[in-house]
Amino acid sequence: MVKVRSIFLSDVHLGTRACQAERLLDFMRAYSAENVFLIGDIVNFWAMRRAIAWTPAQNTVVQKLLRRARHGERVVFIPGNHDEALRDYLDISFGDIEICGEHVHALADGRRMLLLHGDEFDQITRHHRWIAVLGDVAYNLLVRLNTLLSFVRRRFGVYCYWSLAGYAKRRVKKALQFVFDFEEAALRAARLRGLDGIICGHIHSAVIREAKDGLVYANCGDWVDSCTAIVEHFDGTLELVTWGGMQPPEALPARPAALDERMAACAW
Repeated sequence: MVKVRSIFLSDVHLGTRACQAERLLDFMRAYSAENVFLIGDIVNFWAMRRAIAWTPAQNTVVQKLLRRARHGERVVFIPGNHDEALRDYLDISFGDIEICGEHVHALADGRRMLLLHGDEFDQITRHHRWIAVLGDVAYNLLVRLNTLLSFVRRRFGVYCYWSLAGYAKRRVKKALQFVFDFEEAALRAARLRGLDGIICGHIHSAVIREAKDGLVYANCGDWVDSCTAIVEHFDGTLELVTWGGMQPPEALPARPAALDERMAACAW
């Protein structure tokens, strides 16, 4: 196992067919850590109200997280909008897993990072819930269509991964502007708290960027489409890990210089 100081995961969406639980298990077998931060939407209660798709692999994910907590790793769960029901239980522990609304994590190099899911920066989720639910259904449909598309591509000998949902997100102008607005709002929250950056989730767009004023914006991505996580090494360096042989997300238009993102991938 690769030993790191911290692992940051978000948007696993347990309870849905789209959840890539098997690949998350492979990742968890490959990495051990002192801290594991679950930054929201680990369980998708919204989708489970419509239909529950809970596989043995998803059950194993929960068991392994509980086992890590029992064996001395610090596991912190910060609920998101899809598992917002757990926000009624902040500042208590379930099976040695801490639940909190947000958390300030000190990296090994002394930088202090704000950890929260990020739905508070999404005006649609906050004020137009029905649109957010409709968007969730549409996104899940795109992911399921992508599974069929991947099967067809493999039949024709094309084995590299391509994301239909990611392509739509990068090509639709309003979606692209939403991502940029979200990043700026997240950085503003860290700046107002006097912190050095933010690590969040919510929008399923994995990245580590450095703003002009030196603040760091990091998004964990998801385990539905991109299968990405962020790890902190023992010198405080943050690394974006793409798991399962998937291609790194296609570059967005020019933004402030990004931190080095070393992509670690295993065979598909």
